[in-house]
Amino acid sequence: MTVLEDATEHQARARVALSAALAAEPSHAYLFRGPRGSGKRAAARAFAAEVIAAAAADPDDARRRVLLDPSPHPDLVWLAPRGAQHMVEEVRERVIRAAAYRPFEGGKRVFVVEGAEALRDESQNALLKTLEEPPAFAHLILLSADPEALLETVASRCQPVDFAALPAEVLERELGEGEEVAAAAHLAAGDLERGRLLLSDEGRTLRADAERCVAAAIEGKTAEAPWQGLLARAQEAGSEVEAATREALEEEAKAGVKRGAKDITDAAKRAGRRRRTEILELGFELCAIWLRDLAAVGVGAEEVAYNRDRLERLRGQAATVKPESARRGAQLVEEARRGLELNVSEELALEALFFRLESLLS
Repeated sequence: MTVLEDATEHQARARVALSAALAAEPSHAYLFRGPRGSGKRAAARAFAAEVIAAAAADPDDARRRVLLDPSPHPDLVWLAPRGAQHMVEEVRERVIRAAAYRPFEGGKRVFVVEGAEALRDESQNALLKTLEEPPAFAHLILLSADPEALLETVASRCQPVDFAALPAEVLERELGEGEEVAAAAHLAAGDLERGRLLLSDEGRTLRADAERCVAAAIEGKTAEAPWQGLLARAQEAGSEVEAATREALEEEAKAGVKRGAKDITDAAKRAGRRRRTEILELGFELCAIWLRDLAAVGVGAEEVAYNRDRLERLRGQAATVKPESARRGAQLVEEARRGLELNVSEELALEALFFRLESLLS
């Protein structure tokens, strides 16, 4: 099995499209689009390795170096957002201007932009000229879990390669065995990275917090503010990422990358906020899924429950909650989660949500 075949083992459409491109002449720009955890990153690295290797004097050595993460190969540029958005100057320097320079080795250069939806409009507009008139040796790969966030002018100049969410059965094989693994594979919604998170201490605590919130609503104990656990978990995760991002950027500054103290602080804070939001949204999703599982158990459809390692607990709660109330509760959670996009107070949103759930469920 080739490197590309291995990286796209569970993505048949992407494998066919990328293999055909390598057999002919790769396009100057691609948009790898699909949900998080679907393998876009691994496929991009494998594809870049084959493109660069095909034009190298020593293909095996070039391929080996490109596949390293981080890669030391000078003709692979990999750009990932440090925070909520890509920094405009970093995009200009490392992609737009760098794409004009000939390869350091061999005959090809590849530029990968991870999280392309985090490109500001200014950066996307600046990319247009590179996408419209690229040098023959340059290839761009944009990775996006939210391609709708890209400007149409950018997306239309890239050849799309679609990635689907991974089936729960595939995640189970990757994650291991046991009831907890099976539950995590279903709760992850096709995202392998999320599945691994749910099996970590952080993920287990988050699941417990979500279950505690729903149980409090059912038992009429919302006044105890059980949602504080979700907020604390999100804040802790955000603080950890902010500190790690700050440290990485400061190291880069010491190594000679031009970046001011304010830029470092702002980028670190954006990264922290992004992680905080991700964890809080996952907490909301876990609450909604628990309520959907309650409805399923209540109508005798335990086989479709995602929290299959918690069936006894679900059965106990389902005995006191009407299935239609549980389904409506799941809808309320989803509505509240979407409301976070409007920058409402997270704590007030959680408080209002769980008092509404208590009125519905208790």
